[in-house]
Amino acid sequence: MKTLLPLLDASELQEGQSRSVQAHGRTFAVFRQGGQFYAMDDECPHVGAPLGSGFLEEGQVVCSFHGWTFDLKTGACLTGGDCRVKTYPVRVREGKVEIEL
Repeated sequence: MKTLLPLLDASELQEGQSRSVQAHGRTFAVFRQGGQFYAMDDECPHVGAPLGSGFLEEGQVVCSFHGWTFDLKTGACLTGGDCRVKTYPVRVREGKVEIEL
């Protein structure tokens, strides 16, 4: 069964921004790029840095600690080998960014 979890108002995150959001005892990284919202677990597998504080570059988030890069859609690590960050489907409903768990 799908669970939709509201994270924040869509207006709180401008184009090209990212942020860490806590909800239901978990922390997610939320991104807005190319008019779309993306969400993934907020922990870089390298050393646990928060990906919500990373910067966005052409469909990728770059970890602010050591520069590891992850695909926003798939969570695949593009620089550090075979690791991956879990991503979540996202939708905007009634002005709220929601993720599907």
